[in-house]
Amino acid sequence: MNDNTRKIRIALPSKGLLADGSRQLLSDVGLPVYNPNPRQYIAGIQFLPEVEVIFQRPGDIVISVRDGSVDFGITGSDIFLEKRDTNHKILALHSNLGFGKCTLNVIVPDQWQNIDTMLDLKKYQVELQRPLKIATKFPNLARGYFQTISKIPVDLIQAEGTLEIAPTIGYADLIVDLVSTGTTLRDNRLKKIFDGKILDAEACLIANRERLASNAQTLKTATFLLEIIGAHLRGKKNVAVFANIRANSEDEISEKLSSHEVIGGLQGPTISRVMSRSQEKFFAIHIVVKKEQLHQAIAELRDIGGSGVVVSPVNFIFEEQPNEILNMMQALEEKNEDL
Repeated sequence: MNDNTRKIRIALPSKGLLADGSRQLLSDVGLPVYNPNPRQYIAGIQFLPEVEVIFQRPGDIVISVRDGSVDFGITGSDIFLEKRDTNHKILALHSNLGFGKCTLNVIVPDQWQNIDTMLDLKKYQVELQRPLKIATKFPNLARGYFQTISKIPVDLIQAEGTLEIAPTIGYADLIVDLVSTGTTLRDNRLKKIFDGKILDAEACLIANRERLASNAQTLKTATFLLEIIGAHLRGKKNVAVFANIRANSEDEISEKLSSHEVIGGLQGPTISRVMSRSQEKFFAIHIVVKKEQLHQAIAELRDIGGSGVVVSPVNFIFEEQPNEILNMMQALEEKNEDL
């Protein structure tokens, strides 16, 4: 089906927030996209000479990966879930790249003052005695939600372009669309149904399953991308903390640290002797903690006599066996067993 002699291809969004986030992510992991002519839709990555970068619209990326003309792609998980096939030709390698976050929601005119929940919407539909007309760019996701979750009869109108005007001009009762800040909704006098969130979405890395299974270089590239991206995303969630503590021995400090909830570190503290000019015994400790636990970690360190605390960002955390790679290999094995 695919030419195994061509370069490995990764498709990135051509413009917008997904495009900016994709380039930034690759740059952050040491893989900046080299694009000397911005008007060209093909670029490269200097560190990966076997890879060429293709720029496409997010929806086209899913189609290209699905048909195998492109090996990898970064797109929105909402678009991937909407356009993916039922034959599992696309494998989601990493579903949480940390940018392009938004939600897919059921949205109604704010003049519907007594309709705030899906139950309210169901009662309104019963009063109308007809299916609700819904304009959306995501007919598959919307259909699945209303058929299996809300059980509300609807007529879906697939639309492109601006959806916010649909209720105003009357070609739809309501819309299903993406929401990030909510500013556009307020400007167009719309509101989200309180419990009408269909899904959380963000950028994801996808791949053609057959290319992974049949081309060793493609699988090697997938493994490398998952390792470096996964390590970077794990690192961003943590900080490195250094502190000096008075004690008579490493064992004494280790015992103090282990009695606290946060400052035990990922697998345990790193402790080393400080060659102090004074006669006091000082030891330096190095631990890694989650960003949201930093203030608690500082309080716990002070509780055991910690001083000179220094906090630094963590760029990468490499695991012995990254879950992303294990999940990819398991998915490929399961597909082979089905064949």
